[in-house]
Amino acid sequence: MDDGESSTNNSSRPWEFYNTVFTNAKAGMEGVDKEKVQRIVYEMSKGSKYFQNEERKEALMKQKIEHMRDRCSKLSPSDLSNYQKVVDRRILELEATRDLSRIWLHVDMDAFYAAVETLSNPSLEGKPMAVGGLSMISTANYEARKFGVRAAMPGFIARKLCPDLIFVPVDFTKYTHYSDLTRKVFKNYDPHFIAGSLDEAYLDITEVCRERGLSGGEIAEELRSSVHSETGLTCSAGVAANRLLAKVCSDINKPNGQFVLQNDRSTVMTFISSLPIRKIGGIGKVTEHILKDALGIKTCEEMVLKGSLLYALFTQSSADFFLSVGLGLGKTATPEVRSRKSISSERTFAATEDERLLYSKLAEIAEMLSHDMKKEGLMARTLTLKLKTASFEIRSRAVSLQSCTCSSEDILKHATKLLKAELPVSIRLIERSRIDAVDKVTPNQECKNKEERPDFRTKKKLVLVLPEHLLQNEGFLERKRQTPSQRSRNQIKRKVANTSQYTHSSQGAIKTRDQVKQLQDELKRLSCFLENADEKQHKSERMQDFLEAFFLKAESKKGKAIKRVFRRLACIPSEAVSLHNVGSENLEEWMLRGTRSLENMTKAFKDKLASGAIAPHNQLAFGEMMEEGDMDLDDHEEMEDDHGEEKTIYSTKIAQLQFSSTA
Repeated sequence: MDDGESSTNNSSRPWEFYNTVFTNAKAGMEGVDKEKVQRIVYEMSKGSKYFQNEERKEALMKQKIEHMRDRCSKLSPSDLSNYQKVVDRRILELEATRDLSRIWLHVDMDAFYAAVETLSNPSLEGKPMAVGGLSMISTANYEARKFGVRAAMPGFIARKLCPDLIFVPVDFTKYTHYSDLTRKVFKNYDPHFIAGSLDEAYLDITEVCRERGLSGGEIAEELRSSVHSETGLTCSAGVAANRLLAKVCSDINKPNGQFVLQNDRSTVMTFISSLPIRKIGGIGKVTEHILKDALGIKTCEEMVLKGSLLYALFTQSSADFFLSVGLGLGKTATPEVRSRKSISSERTFAATEDERLLYSKLAEIAEMLSHDMKKEGLMARTLTLKLKTASFEIRSRAVSLQSCTCSSEDILKHATKLLKAELPVSIRLIERSRIDAVDKVTPNQECKNKEERPDFRTKKKLVLVLPEHLLQNEGFLERKRQTPSQRSRNQIKRKVANTSQYTHSSQGAIKTRDQVKQLQDELKRLSCFLENADEKQHKSERMQDFLEAFFLKAESKKGKAIKRVFRRLACIPSEAVSLHNVGSENLEEWMLRGTRSLENMTKAFKDKLASGAIAPHNQLAFGEMMEEGDMDLDDHEEMEDDHGEEKTIYSTKIAQLQFSSTA
């Protein structure tokens, strides 16, 4: 078929290229006519705010794919060869972590909400039914899934797919009750099980199998039988050597079935080789399309075969994750119990501008959140309101309260103020959450203000934040090039940790002046190296080596890192965001520009010191540093934090330095 004919078909059947969460298959949808579902979803959605939002996201995704293809096309055989060496080394390191001694079980309730409703109303048995309404469906039973109806689908589209669909309103009290019953069963097999949600959990059944002399499959069969006896509900299970594989296995024989993957490396590799990447938790729609459309990676096995591309184009942490998936590796240790950092509650409803309805929903959610906090014994100080508009724009607003609370009246009072500031607007989702300052309290214990707590100390911290485009710029901060010229430089024995934020005590800036001369010499040395670098290196590669050397140098001694961070900022040009457009001939110009900026900054800083505009604690931290001057900054301004303390924020195109008061 030629391009003209293909284009004609594309325009006459646009639904074939309309992919949304509604068209993704779930368990029980294997025999569904996918084209019919896509066509109906497309026709029912076209022209809506949701459709427009999906088109916007689709356009952004295509841009990402094109950008990835462009970067991929610029990789030379030599580059890929070097990255393949990285892959080979990481495979050896990851294989050394493979643990086949544990037995993990993932249990997933079958169409949980729908099954609970059917249990409460047996007349629904065998009929297509969905929990939710015309605006949104929470889940659908297996009879409805045969028509293409699924969770997260608007009810009016579901009704078009299945005219006889029965809607049942959501009842979370009922679902929580049955969830608690299932968890009582889970505790008999693993007291420290990990609850993924109301209807799923991960259990380490290694000790149970060993003590009772039973296999993982036998324990799974017994557990499923116990859940059915206790609740009348069915569930599916997967048994494997780690949590990642166990979750994949639990979906294979749904509903009311199980699948056991033997703890044998050869068996695991055979199983994972043909597994579609979308089956893996953590790989969503966007990542799937980028891997498939940009790199041609469709199965987990191909993540290993094309590992050099992954390490060349993604961050190291992402590439490590993809490679571990391709090797069938996952978490096997039970995570430590951590104190809870946040608690939230949200509800989705039909878009509305009715303020009375919005305030009613707000009161409802405030009551639910208060109930959950009291149940968990939690109180908090920071309240966040999240809103989703009719055009699917997400807005988030937060406020810090004077004292900790779990009172629904307090929550509603402050949430109402946040909502009023956003009106009028058409809203379809409200979420209330309290974050950043959640404390565990005993019954009747009063939560004190931060200022009143005897163990509370205010600590000044200096935060350096680097923007995403620098961190992901073709290995920047993640990998060093193994070129002859680079090996002739200092042999760097480790790579910089992949992070976008460094935090150090502000006291570390006091002795900066003693380091300036040393770092100026370092700059000159690196400049000489750059000018005499291997002639075969492209100028952009030489520039990247140069910048990378500075970051590696700054990380070489963690105790003194912040001093070197200041110095290097004056040396990195704003043009560094486009590494392909720079070369060694610009170094002298950059150094001159940096010197002028430092002189101007020093003068401005001294003027503020003289006028008393900068608080003493900031003067102590920066006074000596600015004596010499050290940052190429575009602007600066004063702000006040929640306690009325003045703080100075310095910003630039490539870095942000700020003081913040933290616990």
